[in-house]
Amino acid sequence: MNLDLYTKNNCIQCTMTKKFLNENNIPFKEHNLSDQPELITYLKDKGLQSVPVLENNFEPIINGFRPDLLRKLLTL
Repeated sequence: MNLDLYTKNNCIQCTMTKKFLNENNIPFKEHNLSDQPELITYLKDKGLQSVPVLENNFEPIINGFRPDLLRKLLTL
């Protein structure tokens, strides 16, 4: 798995997603839209309008804080 997490500052769902990934030792690379606003266009081009967005190999797999879907990552 090659996970990229797109977040922004002051986003509770982003914080909760990062917390879940860290607590379960799931490696990811964070991209903060507050620091890199050019990434907003990248996500919009994929039809996404909110964060957090978790991608695996450049394909979105989870949008928003979804503990049910995050738990599935533990079995991969």
